[in-house]
Amino acid sequence: MTRAEIEVCALGLPAATKVVQWGGSDVYKVGGKVFAICGLAGGLSFKVSPIGFEVLTSGGPARQAPYLAKGHWVIVDLEPLESGDASDWIATAHGLIAGKLTRKTRTELGL
Repeated sequence: MTRAEIEVCALGLPAATKVVQWGGSDVYKVGGKVFAICGLAGGLSFKVSPIGFEVLTSGGPARQAPYLAKGHWVIVDLEPLESGDASDWIATAHGLIAGKLTRKTRTELGL
C-alpha cells in the first residue's frame, strides 16, 4: 500500500483529520486524538486493543510501535500490506480512539 492509499482510507472515516508532524509523518486524528501514523519508521502505526496487540505482534504481521507500544500501538510495513487488512485496522483504530472521546465531543463531531 502507498501513503496516498492510506490517506484515502483514513480520511474516509467520520471526523478524521490529517496533520503532518514528527519528521514528515502523516498523522491521522479524530477529535484531536491520534489513531494512526503513516511514515513513522517507514510503516503504518495504529492503535489496537490489548488482544489485537498480542495477536498482531505474536507471529502476526506487526511489531511493537516504537515509543507507543505501552499504549497498545503496533507498526506494519507498507510494502506487503493488503488494502483490506489496512482498511480494517485503521477503522478499528479510529473506533477505539473515538470511543474514548467525551460524549460531548462525540456529539459535536457527529459520532
